Amino acid sequence: MLPVFDEQNNNVFETLFGNTDHCFVIVDEKGVITYLNQGYAGFLDIDRKLAVGRHVTEIIENSRMHIVVETGQEEVADLQYIRGDYMIANRIPLWADGRLVGALGMVLFRDTDEWKIMNSNVKELLLELESYRRKFNQKTGAVYSLHDIISHSPKMMDVKETVKKTATGDVSVLLRGESGTGKELFAHSLHNLSERSMNTFVKVNCAAIPEQLFEAELFGYVEGAFTGAKKGGKEGKFQLADGGTLFLDEIGDMPLHAQVKILRALQEGEVEALGAESTQTVNVRVVAATNQPLEELIKEQKFREDLYYRINVISIDIPPLRERPEDIRLLARYMLTKADKNTGKRIHGISEAVFEVLEGYMWPGNIRELENTIESAVQLTEGENIEIRNIPSHIRSSSLVKQEDLKGILERVEKETIEQTLGRTEGDKVEAARRLGIGKTSLYEKAKKYGI
Repeated sequence: MLPVFDEQNNNVFETLFGNTDHCFVIVDEKGVITYLNQGYAGFLDIDRKLAVGRHVTEIIENSRMHIVVETGQEEVADLQYIRGDYMIANRIPLWADGRLVGALGMVLFRDTDEWKIMNSNVKELLLELESYRRKFNQKTGAVYSLHDIISHSPKMMDVKETVKKTATGDVSVLLRGESGTGKELFAHSLHNLSERSMNTFVKVNCAAIPEQLFEAELFGYVEGAFTGAKKGGKEGKFQLADGGTLFLDEIGDMPLHAQVKILRALQEGEVEALGAESTQTVNVRVVAATNQPLEELIKEQKFREDLYYRINVISIDIPPLRERPEDIRLLARYMLTKADKNTGKRIHGISEAVFEVLEGYMWPGNIRELENTIESAVQLTEGENIEIRNIPSHIRSSSLVKQEDLKGILERVEKETIEQTLGRTEGDKVEAARRLGIGKTSLYEKAKKYGI
C-alpha cells in the first residue's frame, strides 16, 4: 500500500475531516475503505471501525467511488440516493507518483426544511426523467448499460474496457460465455455506447424459433407468401433493426438453411422477404452470442465457416462466475437489495458463513443461478440475516467449504455480530444482550470467550 494510506495520514484526515458536518470517505485503488469520518458513520448508523477494510459498495448505498477508482475521472455535484434522500456527492481520484491510488468522496447534506423541499423537487424531476428514459428504452429495446453490470473483478473490468473500445466501431461482435454470464447485458451495452444508440435494438433468440419459421422471423414475408401468412405481410427482424443493432442470441442453434441468407445480408446489406420479388437494403450491426464452441460445430458441419468468420470479427469472452469469486459478495448484496424491494421484506444482510459457502460453490448456472439462490433465501428467511439453513441444500453440500472449518466460521460471525451490536449500544452489554435475544450472562461469557 502506498504511503497516502498510512496511519500518519489517517491522523491528518481525522484532523481535517473528523469534526465536520459533511461526510468524508477515502478508498484505495481496489475500492476498499481506508478512512470514514464520524459524521458519515453516524449518518449511515454504522461503527466506522467495522467499515474500514470493507469494499465501499458494502457500506455506502449507491456508491460510485469504486468506479472513480477504475476510470480516474472525478465526479462533481453528482446526485446520490442514500437512506431515502438525494444528496450531493463529490468524488475525486487520488494520485501518487503518477499512479491512481484511490479516491476521496464527500457527501453534502443539510437536515433543514429548505433541503427537504429541494429534495422533494429533485425526486419529482428524477421520476419524470426516469419516465422518459423508460419510454425511450422501450422504443429502442436496449435497456441495460455497463453500469448495470455489477463487478469489481479485474477480468470483468478488462471485458468492460474491450466493450467500450469496440462499441464505437461498426464491426460484428461475437460474445462468448456460459449460460447465465450476462451476454445479453453486454449486447445492450454495445448498442447503447454506439452511434446507433438512438435507433432500435432487436433481439433474436435463435434457439427459441421453430426451424420452419426461422426465415420468416428474420427476413419477413409478403402477403400470400404461404398459407396462414398475415394480411399485409410482416417485417423481419433485419428490417426492424435497420439503422440499429441486431442481437443474435444462441447463434449456434441457428439452422443451416438460414445461415446462407444471413451471410448474404451481412456481406451485401440486402435481405429478401419470403415471397418477395426484390431485395431490401438494410444497414444492421450484428452482435452474436453463444455458449457453444462454434469451431466444433464447424467440424461437425452444423455451422458455416464463412458465417463464423463474418460474425467473429471481434470476439469477447465473458468469464464465468467461478473465475471471479471476488464478485460474489458484491453481487449477492446487490441481489439481496433487489429481492427485498420485490418482496417487501427487510432482510439486513448475509451471514459470513453463507458467504463462505457461496464463494466455495462452482456456480454452473453463473449469475442467474446466484440470483435465484438469493431470491429463494429471501423467501425462506424469517430473521434479519440470511443464514446457511436458508441456502439450497445442493449448494451447501457442493460447496468447497470444509466441514471441519464451519465451527470456526460460525464463531467468527458470532464475534463480529456481538462487536457490531456493542458498537451500536455504545458498549452497553445489557442492551446488547436484549437486542441479540440472549441472556446477559450468556453475552458476558461470549464476550470473555472472544476477548471483546
